[in-house]
Amino acid sequence: MATIVETKNLADLYNLPPVDWAAVTAPLERGVTQAPETGGPDRHTTWLTTINADGSPHVTGVGALWVDGTFWFVTGEHTRKGRNVARDPRCSIAVSMHESDLVLEGDAQQVTDPQTVAAMAERWASGGWPCRVDETGRALTAEYSAPSAGPPPWFIYRITPRSATGLSTVEPGGATRWRFL
Repeated sequence: MATIVETKNLADLYNLPPVDWAAVTAPLERGVTQAPETGGPDRHTTWLTTINADGSPHVTGVGALWVDGTFWFVTGEHTRKGRNVARDPRCSIAVSMHESDLVLEGDAQQVTDPQTVAAMAERWASGGWPCRVDETGRALTAEYSAPSAGPPPWFIYRITPRSATGLSTVEPGGATRWRFL
């Protein structure tokens, strides 16, 4: 978990309190799924933005997990998002939930430690995607994945947060930006 080093109330001009980081992350800790009728407006989708070689943004939906205070995602090394983060790890990920919207900015690093890969495979499998560790012990495989993930093997990426912006969608409302160490 990254340490918050700065909290800025973006809704101060409306006399709204800062959004509580723990309130924003609580639904993520419980787990958000892409199943219908589970999120806002009807389901949760996490949107990953990476940087193309020409500097333009590339946005795609991913089946991300919130673990240890940050987002994790998978993709093939030869997908556009895989090539983008290999060249430039800066990225952002966004999700809309019932109580709040969250955009987290940071750097994506490929994770190939066999113990971590196995633990993350178990998390994805328990959430409904029947993935498993491949024969290398460093990536995942399964009978299927999202078409945008490309063919297996799928590598795991962890986003190290630099900043996040949260918007409360329930009373009293508010918007806050956090910076992390």
